[in-house]
Amino acid sequence: MATADIGVTGLAVMGRNLARNLARHGHVVALHNRSVQRTRSLVAEHGDEGTFVASESLAEFVGSLKSPRAVIVMVKAGEPTDAVIEELTPLLDEGDIVIDCGNAHFADTRRREATLREHGIHFVGCGVSGGEEGALLGPSIMPGGSAQSYQKLGPIFESIAAQVDGTPCCVHVGPDGAGHFVKMVHNGIEYADMQLIAEAYDLLRAGLGAEPPELAEIFRTWNSGDLESFLIEITADVLAHVDDTTGKPFVDIVLDQAEQKGTGRWTVQTALDLGVPITGIAEATFARSLSGHAEQRSAARAALSQESGIQVDDREQFIEDVRRALYASKVVAYAQGFDLITAGSAEYGWDVDRGAMATIWRGGCIIRARFLDRIREAYDADPDLPSLLVAPYFADAVRAGVQSWRRVVATAALGGIPTPAFSSSLAYYDALRRLPLPAALIQGLRDNFGAHTYRRTDRDGSFHVQWAGDKAEHPA
Repeated sequence: MATADIGVTGLAVMGRNLARNLARHGHVVALHNRSVQRTRSLVAEHGDEGTFVASESLAEFVGSLKSPRAVIVMVKAGEPTDAVIEELTPLLDEGDIVIDCGNAHFADTRRREATLREHGIHFVGCGVSGGEEGALLGPSIMPGGSAQSYQKLGPIFESIAAQVDGTPCCVHVGPDGAGHFVKMVHNGIEYADMQLIAEAYDLLRAGLGAEPPELAEIFRTWNSGDLESFLIEITADVLAHVDDTTGKPFVDIVLDQAEQKGTGRWTVQTALDLGVPITGIAEATFARSLSGHAEQRSAARAALSQESGIQVDDREQFIEDVRRALYASKVVAYAQGFDLITAGSAEYGWDVDRGAMATIWRGGCIIRARFLDRIREAYDADPDLPSLLVAPYFADAVRAGVQSWRRVVATAALGGIPTPAFSSSLAYYDALRRLPLPAALIQGLRDNFGAHTYRRTDRDGSFHVQWAGDKAEHPA
């Protein structure tokens, strides 16, 4: 009999925890996995958490779902997801819903949505943030797809999402790939946030000569102020952790080569395609790439001067300068991320509510932070806000910290300590403010070598100078 409200196929850790979360909230959950043992173990270990309907075949799984059927796919992105969808499609009817809750590229989601729409099936690309714990206890959920599909999915997803001030961290983002697009941007901001925290740690350790446990206390203190966030909280935890085997600080026995799964890279590539400068996110992504080039780094250490180090005369002032620089740079990272959402929404006709994105990122997700309330307020006050940096609260906050920001970047540069995210964020802030920018010279150079034309400050139109001839100007 068709008794299940929603189904999950793919029961690795994320799928397993999401299924348990659904069951805990009173939803009858159909279960399927290619390896039947995973299905059986979930029911055996957690069957008392709610009602599960286990199936061994995909056809049996689909048959256990109430109409219109809602199937969550939790398998690896790319070809595995396409394979599952291809197997599911003949088993589904018009009006049924397939939900991809993995980290898919939004372009793949748009393709899949268009294909399934031809069969009368709704396809929902759904971003889910919060990791394994969030999937079980309440994630931030970013579903795209049709408004009709959200009529069924909304009450279910809102019931299992994180809750902040009584508001679920789930909202219908927009059509086709909108949900996976904003999840991609979320992850890009996450890259920048982590890189900024790492740079702050590096500066504090170099400048103060402090050990990780002492630095953990600094971050713990910061987490009680305007920097309060999940990532600052767990930074303190990581820095305070001691390795069981060696008795050394955990951070000192971890290899300094950061990995990535691709969402940061997708964010940067998409920003380039849309012409949106997300310099902090890009530098964070490149910093991870650079860290992984072990042979180049080894050769550079052998061949190049290694002098580095900074002298701190006023310990408390230095700590405060780094805190202010971190906050200002963090504002830039979020501002750039929301700029990319704006551009993507315009390009694909999604009409994404940026204030709603800030609202659902306040809980459950990795980048949850106190100041997301401020971001929501900024977009509520001005839905057409051109940049978060010009919203009164953020403009005042960055202005208050800009001298600290400059001191930190200058100190790092003089001391040979790389701060690509801090430095690029400050340069972005200055570029937004500066008039004129040297882009005028770039336009002149482009016209000189390639006849690419230029525009003037004093009249409309495009122009070209006959550089190889009499240097006369002509309308283009």
